[in-house]
Amino acid sequence: MRRVVQVVKLPVDDYLAALQVALPHFSLRLLLSIVIAAGGSWWLYVPFHELAHAFGCIWTGGEVSRLDIDPLYGAAMLQQVFPFINVGSAYAGQLSGFNTHGNDLIYLVTDAAPFLLSILVGIPLLRAVPSRRTAMRAALCLGVALPIAYAPFVALTGDYYEMGSIVVSRLAAPGVAATRLTRWRSDDVMKLASQLFSADGGGTWRDALGISAAFLLGTAGSFATYWLGARWSDVIARRARRRQRSRPLDPSHGITQRS
Repeated sequence: MRRVVQVVKLPVDDYLAALQVALPHFSLRLLLSIVIAAGGSWWLYVPFHELAHAFGCIWTGGEVSRLDIDPLYGAAMLQQVFPFINVGSAYAGQLSGFNTHGNDLIYLVTDAAPFLLSILVGIPLLRAVPSRRTAMRAALCLGVALPIAYAPFVALTGDYYEMGSIVVSRLAAPGVAATRLTRWRSDDVMKLASQLFSADGGGTWRDALGISAAFLLGTAGSFATYWLGARWSDVIARRARRRQRSRPLDPSHGITQRS
């Protein structure tokens, strides 16, 4: 139980440790630096996130026909390179046209692919903030890291719910009609719930149980993703310390040059 509590607390502990260095006292200059860096990071991250969904699907054998991206995130420019991009979306971005050929592994990879950036870059960058030499560097580092490191939690009701729903529906398949199982799968659990439990949605207690289980599993997955990123950041830190210890000393260090 203690281990679970530690994993759950880890994202908050890392944020507070970073904030203490990036904003040691109230400073409008440092606060604006964090906000501006976070805004720029989010603007770059959104199209990368959506493209990662698309390429996760393609690389595992699926097909992509339509990726919607809001014009704010450079969709028109990206469309010149990736013809499957559609300019305009009800969300920041959404992979609205893809075919996994009924393969749930492809479906899971499609959902999970963008969060490799959280594990490999965002979380290690966040955990490196306390090592920055100045508050300004720490503030900029924190701002850049925030959208990427915490993307798994932003996606709790979206991608992570969908991953949970794939697993839960597959586990429940032997005892529940297939048509009902597909009703649990969605990249927007709030929209799904409002549709299923509206006057004519036909939602039942089985749907409520399936959706709840999928959300809980997706939530556990988001914390597991953060934990993996923390472990990877530890690996990076250990390698950096080993390189520093093995670096040969400068033979001229401490020697005074005479003219």
